[in-house]
Amino acid sequence: MIYVPSRMGQLNRRALLRQLQKLGVASRAELAKSLGMSQPTAGKIVDELLVSGVLEELVLPDDNGAESVMRGRPGRKLRLNRSRSRLLAIQLGLQETAVAGLSLGISDEDQWHVSFSLDPDGDSPAKTWEGQLRTAARKIGGKDFLGVLLSVPGIVDETENRILFSPNLHWTEKTDLASIVRRVWNVPVLIVQEERALALGHHLAAPGSDDFLLVDFGEGVGGAIIMDGKPLANPLPISGEIGHTPVLGNQRRCGCGSVGCMETLVSLRGLLESFSAAQRGARNSWAGLQRHISQKGIPAWLAQSLDAAAVSIAGALNVLGLRRVVITGSLTELPSAVCAHLSQAIQNGSMWAKFGTVECVAAPRRRTAGLVAIGIEQLIVPDTNEISPKTPTTARRQTAAVKYNRS
Repeated sequence: MIYVPSRMGQLNRRALLRQLQKLGVASRAELAKSLGMSQPTAGKIVDELLVSGVLEELVLPDDNGAESVMRGRPGRKLRLNRSRSRLLAIQLGLQETAVAGLSLGISDEDQWHVSFSLDPDGDSPAKTWEGQLRTAARKIGGKDFLGVLLSVPGIVDETENRILFSPNLHWTEKTDLASIVRRVWNVPVLIVQEERALALGHHLAAPGSDDFLLVDFGEGVGGAIIMDGKPLANPLPISGEIGHTPVLGNQRRCGCGSVGCMETLVSLRGLLESFSAAQRGARNSWAGLQRHISQKGIPAWLAQSLDAAAVSIAGALNVLGLRRVVITGSLTELPSAVCAHLSQAIQNGSMWAKFGTVECVAAPRRRTAGLVAIGIEQLIVPDTNEISPKTPTTARRQTAAVKYNRS
């Protein structure tokens, strides 16, 4: 007979793990106090999670600065298990896919173990991608993974585990990516919208960041909203598509099928196209753009593009009632004057800035931290009442949880 914890037990486990994700290291007493939970209840949950390998006990560093892991002594500090990889993360990009085995301990920086390139316009991209995943699996080795978190761009129905629309990777719309990954690793697979993973990762890594709009600049431009410490929920699986706001006068065609989308100006490709045009057609690189800005300052074309992006971001702040923006991705790799210009332009368009302070910060991408958080909540301590048991995705999550508890 398989033990299934009560609804309250599930919620308590999730709350305790969320808190430990934020704190990094804590004792049983500290966890109980911060959660308003009785010490016996917290202790029982901790003991169960130690047995299942979700948590580990940490001995404080000795005189040489070394630390070790032990079990069974209630006065010791706790942390999420960093001793072995239990989740696999895959980041699907426009041309590059990155793969990494992840422990349950959250890292502040993304570290990918294997990466490979794929021509999205080539013949049979899905078949080619599967073959390259198999090669990546051999390099990573035979890990006892609990499940796979697949980070993807576009509009994603995470409940149904499928991509509805991907402006820059149309081949994924007609491909069952989860089935491909399961054929390679034979474990449950969760497809995650990439901006949501980035926002959750920042929320966990930056204490006090419970309300913000994250905007990521890269191959496209996307956003995600965290409100009251949780991703903004919508009736439809769409939010934060800020990059597809039209810019008047912009005649560039976007991968979504429209003309004039903001991301055609400030995505990696858009920035390099503008740079090349300003240099009279010369072929220019990202490093060349960085040098140009460092030596000559922000050119007029870039200032106009940043101003257009700021209009969209400020409009989102005004609608959502937020005052904090987190910028990640390629813009943070340019000289600091670029993000400073964007920040000032956002403040110029924000209503809150008229009588308060709008905070705009540049931050590293913390995608894997967000993926680990999702994996813990949906694979390790799933709330079985969130989705109907008839949903295939839920069944896979429950199976994963049982497998983990047996290990």
